[in-house]
Parts: sequence; structure tokens; C-alpha cells
Amino acid sequence: MAAPPALMILRIATFNIHRSIGRDGIENPARIAELLREIDADLIALQEVSAMPGHPEDSLRLLEEATNSRAVMGRTLFDKNSHYGNALLSRLKINSCDRLDISVANREPRGLIDVELFINGYTVAVMATHLGLAYAERRRQIDEILSTVEKHTADVVILLGDFNEWFVWRPAFRRLQHRFKPTPTLATFPAHRPVLGLDRIWLHPQERLMSLEVHSTELSKIASDHLPLVAEIDLGQR
Repeated sequence: MAAPPALMILRIATFNIHRSIGRDGIENPARIAELLREIDADLIALQEVSAMPGHPEDSLRLLEEATNSRAVMGRTLFDKNSHYGNALLSRLKINSCDRLDISVANREPRGLIDVELFINGYTVAVMATHLGLAYAERRRQIDEILSTVEKHTADVVILLGDFNEWFVWRPAFRRLQHRFKPTPTLATFPAHRPVLGLDRIWLHPQERLMSLEVHSTELSKIASDHLPLVAEIDLGQR
């Protein structure tokens, strides 16, 4: 009898690092790096990343090295010395990458990182974002995200990030839930006593989602104002 197909598990996470500023008010990228090593994910979507490309103390470079990953920066704000926005850390080869502007006029700029990878014979699309604070803003951003999702022909589609939404019954959010099928709402904010599920991971087809959990440790409760959200996905043989 032939052996059963091997299980290929993809570990992913999303984490709003709050510019590496912890609950103690101290900016400490090394603490974030230690926490990312603790999570040990293959793909990590980060929000509120402050980076200084080319600078010896660039925090994003530190996070790359700590996780043995390559970073895709999705900057939304920048000046001559620093960049700010989203980032995606990947231990796996990225085959294509787009950065979409989903900003709404007169609001803080927002973006969507959209990458494709080939993993174990599958095409996997990964979209990472951080939505705005106003509901009308998020509604328009969700429209753009869903339009991008529909253009993908990937075998597996992953959408993750900080969605700044806790009323899951609102129409825009329900459209996301309908497209991806509902996943559990797990509280990630505020980190020391989480009550709001602002951070989300969606997957299509959902049947490949093996686990979804909040990474709650003594370190994660102080490193940022959000807790990381971590999922494991089955990318075994078809």
C-alpha cells in the first residue's frame, strides 16, 4: 500500500507592531524581532512598520534577519529618511508582487501588498493590508480589495492584516465574510487585555485552514498594542 501524501503546513501571521513601541512606551525593534522568532512563521504581514532603508539601524532589516526572511515594504508615508506602512516578511520565494494604493481622499494613506508564490505545486495569493479608521473609508477599501481578489486565479487565496473593524455585522465586512466564509473572531486588541478582533486572517478554500489562534505570551502582551494572530494552512497534495 502506498504511503499517504505528506502534509505540507504553511504557517502565517499578521501583527500590528505599532512602530515597535510597546505598552511601556519604549520603541524596541529588538523586542519585536524576538517575538517574531517566537512565532516562527513562514509569512508574516506587519502593520505600522517604520523603516529606514539603507540605514545600519533599519528596523525592517533587523526583522528580516531575525526571521531569515525577505521583506516586501508597502510604504504609505515617507520622507527622505524613513518609510512607514505595511510589510510582508517571507521565507519563501515570491514570484510576483504588486503594491496597490487603496487610500481615500483626506484620510491617512493606506495600501495593499499583493503577492503570489508557488508552494508545493499550488499557486498561493497573499494580500496584506491595514484599513482605515472610518467605516465609510473601510467600505471603499473593502470594495477595492474584493475587486483584486476576484482577479486572482490562484489555487489558494489568503487575505490578512489589521482591518480596524469590530462590528462583524456591517455590510462591507459581511461581504468579506461571504467571499471567504466566516472565520472565528479572536480578540487581539488591546494586547494587555484583548476585547476587539481587529486583526483577521481569511483563506479560500477555507477547508485548508488547520488552526487559527492568538499568540498570547508575556512578551507579546508588552511588545505592541496588538497581539499577533497566527494560522496554519494545509498545502499537502491535492
